[in-house]
Amino acid sequence: MPEKKQSELKKTATAQTGQTQDDVVYGHIFDAILEQRLPPNTKLNEEALGEIFGVSRTIIRRALLRLSVEQIVNIRPNRGAIVAAPNSEEAKQVLKAREVVELAITELAVDNATSEQVASLRLLVEEEHQAFEQGDIGRGIRLSGEFHIQLGNMANNSPLLSFQRSIVSQTSLIISLYEVGTRSQCSFDEHNDLLDAIEAGDKAKAISLMKTHLEHIKSKLALDEEAITTDLHAVFSDVIKKK
Repeated sequence: MPEKKQSELKKTATAQTGQTQDDVVYGHIFDAILEQRLPPNTKLNEEALGEIFGVSRTIIRRALLRLSVEQIVNIRPNRGAIVAAPNSEEAKQVLKAREVVELAITELAVDNATSEQVASLRLLVEEEHQAFEQGDIGRGIRLSGEFHIQLGNMANNSPLLSFQRSIVSQTSLIISLYEVGTRSQCSFDEHNDLLDAIEAGDKAKAISLMKTHLEHIKSKLALDEEAITTDLHAVFSDVIKKK
């Protein structure tokens, strides 16, 4: 591994609020999964990823291990890592778990949200809207997922937030596998309505809106589809171009 490449990523990591190389690699892969640029069953070749990010395979392994703990990457003995591909029964379980955690987070968000957090999320919803309007589907999907993750921040409960990150990414994988018709996206109108209820302190309405929102996501899924795979160098072309 050329020292220059490792040094460049190290500088990038340090510049990003003290992040380690592991954090940077983890973040890129996490976002690529959330944006559905890395579909289920994609082989995550350590050598290719090391070349793409300019880091050692040890760094890559640590990032993949973190993702495996969140159940969005599967590490197979002697065969390497792949992006997780939940079967239909696992998908149903994930969606049920998401319903439970999202409703708990919504209830706590009503109790704990600050005006600054609500304002910040409204800006994020506007970015989401603009991304879809501009045809940037991947970015729109990521921002939609980020909206739900930031609700976890609002709830002011670290364990729930940690689980929320994992469950949102797993849902993205499920959508990649089982969505029918046009690409689904969390409606920015539904997101804004939910923020209105949270800001008004209307817990019952906020929970009802979240239930409806999750039902809309589930209604677009048919648990019988297969995923495609994609080339790692194509997925991370933006990283390669920056070298």
